[in-house]
Amino acid sequence: MDKIKNIGVLGSTGSIGTQTLDIIAKYPDRYRASVLTARRQWQLLAEQARRFSPDLVVIGDEQYYPQLRDALAGTPTEVAAGAEAIAAAAAHPATDTVVTAMVGYSGLLPTISAIKAGKTIALSNKETLVVAGQLITSLCRQHGVSIVPVDSEHSAIFQCLQGESRDEMRKIILTASGGPFRRFSKEQLAGVTAADALKHPNWDMGAKVTIDSASMMNKGFEMIEARWLFDCAPGDIEVVVHPQSIVHSMVEYRDGSVKAQLGVPDMHTPIAYALSYPRRFETDVRPMRLEDYATLTFERPDIEKFPLLGYAFEAIAKGGTMPCILNAANEIAVQAFLEGRCRFTDMPRIAHHTMEHAAWSADPDLDTLISTNKEAREIAAKFAETL
Repeated sequence: MDKIKNIGVLGSTGSIGTQTLDIIAKYPDRYRASVLTARRQWQLLAEQARRFSPDLVVIGDEQYYPQLRDALAGTPTEVAAGAEAIAAAAAHPATDTVVTAMVGYSGLLPTISAIKAGKTIALSNKETLVVAGQLITSLCRQHGVSIVPVDSEHSAIFQCLQGESRDEMRKIILTASGGPFRRFSKEQLAGVTAADALKHPNWDMGAKVTIDSASMMNKGFEMIEARWLFDCAPGDIEVVVHPQSIVHSMVEYRDGSVKAQLGVPDMHTPIAYALSYPRRFETDVRPMRLEDYATLTFERPDIEKFPLLGYAFEAIAKGGTMPCILNAANEIAVQAFLEGRCRFTDMPRIAHHTMEHAAWSADPDLDTLISTNKEAREIAAKFAETL
């Protein structure tokens, strides 16, 4: 029998984290949750800890430490709090694979910590590669660490590349659902609310990712992530809108062949593959019946209506700290939109303004990326206040 694999789940109370725990629960003879972390949901984290008995749980927001500590009193699970504790937890000696399911920039330092500790990375936190792709890939080479993608699109590309030579790949085709506003006019987009944007037609995701999907920023970030994951030029990545979300992504080869990975829209499948790679274990995901999807359509994204996707291509073309600047501005913009402090169509304005005014560095180290993130957030927040 295979050795039980110890899994650390960073962001265990979010959408990806809870579904990862579904997989771990289904295969207790193969997986064990060794570390669980959350930002604020201490009650759910405590419930998870009582069920899975991890070695360590960490709550990011330190104000909830007393409640979490008291809830787990008498259990063998160690309790800690704070951002530094999460980064340390990512390197926990008992862990084999770290699922990076934290949202946004907050996932960067814990992922670096896990890489330096030699952990396999099951990557769901795309912002890690958006902000610091060159640094992360360099660290992975230095420490002999593998990244297995969790995002459905990158998992699809990863699967399509199995058994193939990268030299024979012509391009990557990333599919996008188009979100809930695919058919909206520019005028209609100006009036949509956060509640409207959170109604994704196909996927069940957290608020930040759902808003990014509605604005197509998510697809821009996935393009940048793919650039680093698969060592290809941005010009070799094409984005197509595929409303049915059945074809999760494709790879075109130089002989004209196109390989695609298909499946119903359910994140349990790519999560399970990331944990079991290079094997495949059964999931509870319902089988796909092709007759239920007689029509699969594809169309070009509308960059004029969804300019954030275009800004992502501009950012990776500029390189250096520009993707970090874009990510920081977007995080500020999404929060402002969720809180009703800006319109949906203001989010690209915040991003563009920040890209124009934040200091840019061509070859940043980690300290430069940290300071750039801080400056870009301040610029974006100040501009958002004027809207």
